[in-house]
Amino acid sequence: MRFSYAESMTDPSFYGPLARAAEEAGYDSMVIPDSICYPRDADSRYPYNPDGTREFLEDKPFLEPFSLIPALGAVTSRLRFTTFVVKVPVRNPVLLAKQATSTAVLTGNRLVLGVGTSPWREDYDVLGVDWANRGRRLDESIAILRGLAGGGYLEHHGEIYDVPAIKIAPVPTEPIPVLIGGHADAALRRAARLGDGWMHGGGDPADLPVLLARLAEFRRQAAGDRSPREFEVHVISMDAYTVDGVRRLEEQGVTDVIVGFRWPYATGPDTEPLSRKLDNLRRFADAVIAKT
Repeated sequence: MRFSYAESMTDPSFYGPLARAAEEAGYDSMVIPDSICYPRDADSRYPYNPDGTREFLEDKPFLEPFSLIPALGAVTSRLRFTTFVVKVPVRNPVLLAKQATSTAVLTGNRLVLGVGTSPWREDYDVLGVDWANRGRRLDESIAILRGLAGGGYLEHHGEIYDVPAIKIAPVPTEPIPVLIGGHADAALRRAARLGDGWMHGGGDPADLPVLLARLAEFRRQAAGDRSPREFEVHVISMDAYTVDGVRRLEEQGVTDVIVGFRWPYATGPDTEPLSRKLDNLRRFADAVIAKT
């Protein structure tokens, strides 16, 4: 089992010390969320917190992941950084490929690209992108990203994007893992068909076994189309906070658990001091990571 440390919407000056401490304590990864803007007027609901409200995001400090990750990579040497998740369809895929490959190069192949479609329709509206074809945009974007990240020229002529023969440099020496986020069957199928793994978004704990079973079924269906490959399964679960619970998750095929130590959906600023955050991540490492 691998362990990912989650901290977000906090004082930006905390991230460097937290990343260093997480690496020293034995965590494998740190998850880095993505949020573009906060519209004054919105109807969208958030699918992963209990009441669907989005007020917890207002005025929270959200750093752009391809800016933050290289800074954290510079103060660590082993820790992976997993975007959780980048809202791909609202981005130009060639620009996304340039950002991702540069970040992977600067961190020595320590970028894991978690991707999704975004639950916020307002992200699409403000950036002038069609909401209805977001799934097709994501599929084509993944193909363009992988093609450009592999080096050499890529030419892509799809339903959404038309890219002439281009290449970018530098590119990382290893493929960038692409993990698909989302709980809908479309997301689970996409993960099984295209992804190097799946990212669970939280929500009702009772849903996780059902999601894992659906994912396993879609992976079996997709197995005939692809050669066997390593597949990462990242989840949020209270079982991750005990040694016995970690073993139960392993038995269900989970490869990575995401752990955090404060309720992320509270409205208002994060008032927890850096010292308490450091104590919490180290305490968990001693109680669970060191014993698994």
